[in-house]
Amino acid sequence: MPILELDGISKKFGALTVAEQISFAVEKGEALGIIGPNGAGKSTLFNLITGNIAADSGAIRFCGQDVTRTSPMARCLTGMGRTFQIPQPFEKLTVFENLLVAGAFGSRQRESDVSDRCAQILVDTGLIEKANTTAGSLSLLQRKRLELARALATEPKLLLLDEIAGGLTEGECRSLVATIQAIQARGVAVIWIEHVLHALNSVVERLLVLHFGRVIGIGKPDAIMASREVREIYLGIEI
Repeated sequence: MPILELDGISKKFGALTVAEQISFAVEKGEALGIIGPNGAGKSTLFNLITGNIAADSGAIRFCGQDVTRTSPMARCLTGMGRTFQIPQPFEKLTVFENLLVAGAFGSRQRESDVSDRCAQILVDTGLIEKANTTAGSLSLLQRKRLELARALATEPKLLLLDEIAGGLTEGECRSLVATIQAIQARGVAVIWIEHVLHALNSVVERLLVLHFGRVIGIGKPDAIMASREVREIYLGIEI
């Protein structure tokens, strides 16, 4: 049984269609990449999956349960975690305190019950030396790592990553990819929106391409990037 299923999800804002009959499934432990030009509806799709935006029609099933009308918090508690394209930490709290908040509220446990796990996540994401640093003073890479760490603190079964490699150097990107690969190796399913294709393709098994809220292709990365339609729309190459 897939961990996530979207069946005919559609959404309009007035006359603007941002999602049109989107259907796909993600298996447990799978890594799916999502690409598309700016304005294609990628982040909107994440908001629909997590419940930040309500779908007009269609169904979303997570871990076998219909979550189409449930709240973002309910989906988080079921095991759905995400990062945001622009990191959104509690800037006046320390890095460790940020994780404690995510871990406690994301699993409805006491901070004392999640502290050991949060400390290990700091090690896994390379942030342990910044544990007592305020989040507002972090570099871009460290903020992105904190965004990932906070999502992991909620103990996700499915992790949604929104352009987490953007703005990083080549070395920083390689380090981030290794961290994501380790997360997936533990059985966490990953859906990753990314413009840094070499990073994305080193992790994902399939690519989904969005264009004006429609899925125009889904399959193995090599096959998708060889598609004439994808190259014309996404890469801007006129064939």
